[in-house]
Order: sequence, then structure tokens, then C-alpha cells
Amino acid sequence: MSDFVIQTKEITKIYRMGEVQVQALCGISLNIERGSVTAIMGPSGSGKSTLMNILGCLDRPTTGEYYLDGVNVANMNEDQLAQIRNRKVGFIFQSFNLLARSSALTNVELPLRYSGNSNGHRTEMAKQALEAVGLGERMHHRPNELSGGQQQRVAIARAIINQPSIIMADEPTGNLDSKSGEEIIQLLLGLNERLGTTLIIVTHDPDIAAHTQRIVHIRDGKIQEETP
Repeated sequence: MSDFVIQTKEITKIYRMGEVQVQALCGISLNIERGSVTAIMGPSGSGKSTLMNILGCLDRPTTGEYYLDGVNVANMNEDQLAQIRNRKVGFIFQSFNLLARSSALTNVELPLRYSGNSNGHRTEMAKQALEAVGLGERMHHRPNELSGGQQQRVAIARAIINQPSIIMADEPTGNLDSKSGEEIIQLLLGLNERLGTTLIIVTHDPDIAAHTQRIVHIRDGKIQEETP
């Protein structure tokens, strides 16, 4: 098995808006090592979220190749991409994306409903995931009874419930104060350390990026530079 969990070759993405074509990505070639922590940075409109959507199998490139765990997923259909997402990728978003009227436990169980787990098994796995993020005492609370940091912890528990090999976090601290944001980043880094989960963080915050092993800077749909 390759040391790279992600390999892209000359990926482009073109959006058509009526008669106008907008090129969001212009030949991105990127390898990401298994178990690594990578930040993707760039100004608004640089293409970083488009790239993340493709890496997370939420979208397909217009041209180019994308190998996820050695399998070329660039030309897979929607059902195939959904299966890959459910098995291999966990998502964390800036806006938490929790069901407002459901408990933390029910929110975390959601991905398991699509993977054929029994009710009892789902509940037990969700409890373990919430305990792993330090919310064992709050699992029956609804989102409006939780702080922003706690809501993001619920979102992280939901992201890890299927034990994905990759977690993709899009501005995961964007709606949090600096203390809560630091706690969330440390939690994600801890998951990477304990479980070997590959972590990809899209961020505009250099303080967040400084916690990662590698920073990929994107501008105008191209990789501008990488550090280190």
C-alpha cells in the first residue's frame, strides 16, 4: 500500500455559469501522506474549498486524476462517491451542521444509519465517540443547550463514528472564540496522534496552520507554495 492516502494529478475544476466558464482549480498535483496533518490555506476565492470538496469526494474534478487509497475516484458516479465518503472520510464544518431538535447522541448516530448498523450498536458507538471528545456527560443535550465549542465536539464525534482514515475540517474553529478554537485543534491533533487519522484542515488562520506538519498555500486555483 502506498504511503500516500491522497494523490492528485493535474486536477482542474471548471464551473459553467450560463455562457461563462470559471476555472476554480488549474492543474493541482498534490500528495498527502497517510497519518499526516496538512493545512490548506488561501484567500477567499482561491479554490481551497473546491479542492477540499474534491478530496472529500463531494465533487468531481473536470479533468485530472485523483487516487484515494490507490483507487482512482475521479470518474466515479454519485453512488460510488457516497460509499467512499461514508467509509473513508469524516467531515467537520465551520457551521457544525447539527440537527437542532436532536440530542448530541442522535446527531452522532446519523452516519451509522446509512451503514446498516443495528439501533443498539449505533447507540453504543455514538456514546463511545462522544466520550472520546469529552462529552460523555452531555450526550442527551440538544445543540442549543451546548456551547459553540461543545457543538463542534459533537460534530467531531459524528465525523469519527465510522473510524474514517481521513478527517477533513473546513474552518473548524471559524465560529469559535480563541480558547475554544485551541481546544478543538488540540482534540483533532490528539485523534491524529492516537488513531493515525490523516487530518486535512482548510483554514485562513495562520495560528491554526502553525499546528500542522505541512501548509499548502493556494492562490488563483494553483498551489503557490508549500511549507515546510
